[in-house]
Amino acid sequence: MADAINGGSGGSGGGSGRVDERALEEVVRFTSDLIRIDTTNRGVGDCRERPAAEYVAERLADAGVEPLLLEKEPGRTNVVARIPGTDPGAPALLVHGHLDVVPAEPADWTVHPFSGEVRDGVVWGRGAIDMKNMDAMVLATVRAWARAGVRPPRDIVLAFTADEEDQAVPGAGFLADEHAELFEGCTVGIGESGAYTFHADGGLRLYPVGAGERGSAWLKLTARGTAGHGSKVNARNAVVNLAAAVARIGEHRWPVRLTPTVCAALRGIAAAQGIDADPQAPGADVDELLAKLGKAAALAAATVRNSANPTMLDAGYKINVIPGTAVGFVDGRTVPGGEEEFRTTMDLLTGPDVDWEVYHGEVALQAPVDGPVFARMRAALEHFDPEGRVVPFCMSGGTDAKQFSRLGIVGYGFSPLKLPPGFDYQALFHGVDERVPVEALHFGVRVLDHFLMDRFEEA
Repeated sequence: MADAINGGSGGSGGGSGRVDERALEEVVRFTSDLIRIDTTNRGVGDCRERPAAEYVAERLADAGVEPLLLEKEPGRTNVVARIPGTDPGAPALLVHGHLDVVPAEPADWTVHPFSGEVRDGVVWGRGAIDMKNMDAMVLATVRAWARAGVRPPRDIVLAFTADEEDQAVPGAGFLADEHAELFEGCTVGIGESGAYTFHADGGLRLYPVGAGERGSAWLKLTARGTAGHGSKVNARNAVVNLAAAVARIGEHRWPVRLTPTVCAALRGIAAAQGIDADPQAPGADVDELLAKLGKAAALAAATVRNSANPTMLDAGYKINVIPGTAVGFVDGRTVPGGEEEFRTTMDLLTGPDVDWEVYHGEVALQAPVDGPVFARMRAALEHFDPEGRVVPFCMSGGTDAKQFSRLGIVGYGFSPLKLPPGFDYQALFHGVDERVPVEALHFGVRVLDHFLMDRFEEA
């Protein structure tokens, strides 16, 4: 096993024999094992992914894949490996997943969030959906290839990253900025938040594949005023000025700004339900169309416009003292091309008494939905669920695809899971009682194998 710490610089077709019973057993066991490794990311560097990275690296090495362990900061470990393809002239493909998870309060859960318990055909725990399940599916798939003695048609670069749940600086950002050579030849990448079953009205099964992400603009608001005694009249109260700005931001209704990915999503979701709709037609009312889409509107509603949600406030130190400053934080998100509107609007909403700055920002992304890559993703999903309907969608948040886009890698959300009715995938992302069905993991391994072994052309 190669260990480079502290930075610096097969087969083909869709045969089912590669995914054997051992692969189906391993994907469940690996998901459970990874959940039991507590990689809670509380932000500001409070996380240690190394134990999970070592677990991943050992299983890759057992399959004859040589992993590199890379750290920008001690304990914040990433794993990168390359599986050579049979066609050296084919573009390489990146498969990435993160090793950290958001915090979980055990008292709120039915099953302890770091137990990895398998109960009634379901794996429970933090990371079961976001996204140790995908990490496990990748490991099980690669190990199945090794047992079958096959290689994919193109190089597959695997990246298991740190810090995706915060700012990705020691994770995918570090890999993209300081180890770009490891991703040489990669033109397309697949990662989290797509290709899962969304149960729409009337029994319709949709599979939304991520083909875009809104940009991130996390803001710090600072109001400055005159400090003084709480019993005195104060016309320059920083808390009042901040509260007024926060209220204006929270109440603002952003205008619709449609992007190609969101338009394709709206058309696809509507067509799957027998609705003839063109969101770009003159006079089209997008909010009215969303209302017609029923439950499936949730796949697009958050991405038809920019957004800004106040999330944190910090002011004062004693009840009878008016502080000289007050600070607030806003989670801002921008659609592709909506950045200038966002900045102009924030200037207006904050007003002359509150300054704002972006303390963390990332670009918005779009990926083609009418080319061969998306077509082969659709084919892989429909091969194992012929009655499902695959549609593109834009993620309301972001993933490590943003960092890898610096290398010219086009990113898709493709972490396949077939989920039963009533299983609310989106609610379990960062939610209580996160869990994943065993059968969903089996489906994911089969779909990943089918897609990654496909000899599609990218252009």
